[in-house]
Amino acid sequence: MAGIPYEFLIGLRYTRSRKGAAREAFVSVISLFSMAGIALGVAALIVVLSVMNGFQKELRTRILSVASHIEIRAFPELDDWTSAEKIAGQNPRVVGTAPYVLGQAMLSYDGMSRGSILRGVDPAREDSVADIGSHMKEGRFDALLPGSFSIVLGIEQARMLGVGMGDDVVVIIPQGLATPAGTVPRLRSFKVVGIFDIGMYEFDSGLALVNIEDAQRLYRMTGVSGVRLKVDDLLQAPMIGRDIAEQLPFSLEVRDWTRSHANFFRAVQIEKRMMFIILTLIVFVAAFNIISAQVMVVTEKQADIAILRTLGASPLSILGIFIFQGALVGVIGTLIGVTGGIALALNVDVVVPAIERLFNVQFLDKSVYYISDLPSDLQSDDVTVVAATALFFALAATVYPAWKAARVNPAAALRYE
Repeated sequence: MAGIPYEFLIGLRYTRSRKGAAREAFVSVISLFSMAGIALGVAALIVVLSVMNGFQKELRTRILSVASHIEIRAFPELDDWTSAEKIAGQNPRVVGTAPYVLGQAMLSYDGMSRGSILRGVDPAREDSVADIGSHMKEGRFDALLPGSFSIVLGIEQARMLGVGMGDDVVVIIPQGLATPAGTVPRLRSFKVVGIFDIGMYEFDSGLALVNIEDAQRLYRMTGVSGVRLKVDDLLQAPMIGRDIAEQLPFSLEVRDWTRSHANFFRAVQIEKRMMFIILTLIVFVAAFNIISAQVMVVTEKQADIAILRTLGASPLSILGIFIFQGALVGVIGTLIGVTGGIALALNVDVVVPAIERLFNVQFLDKSVYYISDLPSDLQSDDVTVVAATALFFALAATVYPAWKAARVNPAAALRYE
């Protein structure tokens, strides 16, 4: 044991109880519960943050399978869209481009009506910026042929209207026609050739797709609403969008997905922070147990502290002994929690189904939630922050008891020994 500071050796000795020493055993049990509390809090934090990361990633993937990474838009329409597309396509980070037409419409079938966003797309090019084709429940996405006046609906929208494959849906748009009898809305019959299921109610119930040429005829447009872009790294979309915007005319608007869905992703981040704060209270309570255990140890070891002081130990050495003892509880608890939390976060897809089968329950009912499985995305930054927070609380909890031990008066402590 040569070379190891005696403060560490004594602190390690105080962490364990002597056989038959009831009071020391009680203190040791409190330390054990403190260690377990820290481990539980750390593991819970890591697992919960990983699951929330997984949900965020899954929802982001589903949203961006319909929405675009970046959009170039003009109002009321973009006439020279080919030039804007060419400029954007010159950016090496852009991997796909596609024009689109966007407008509001009312869909009607057999007395039922639903408001919808009508998007005109080129099926041959849409696959380069979105992934709707892989979410088709019925029919084919490439059946949106120009001049066929066909339409693809979301699964929820189709259910609400009561339509199926081959039915004719009347599309009514707010831009009216002036007639001697007044202004009447413009309408056109479209044949349902496909139904998609994204798994997001916002899109499945409120988005309809038609061929871009049919949309241009319907809305009487010579240009398009904008150009959709896909980039090689969606997390870099804001920076890439700014670079493209600098090369385009000032009249064009460039929006990336973080701005188009800012409120949604901001809400997810706020929820994640609140869960972190709430679950951190578990670690905080465990840290209070460390204070209680340390104060009891200091009271129990008054005579030992006095003997050490008379043998030449400085107040700083006494401080180090009890800081090390409390920190040891925190470090061991944190290590156990980190190990268990990482193991559980990496195996959520195995553990949760096993629990559901064991207790015959279902945490996420498929009839209620679109994401019925618990996704997990373990991130090293979250593990680092959780571990650092737990260690900070554990070390902070040792300061007062250690300071109290360092202030013990040897003479007063040995007076009644």
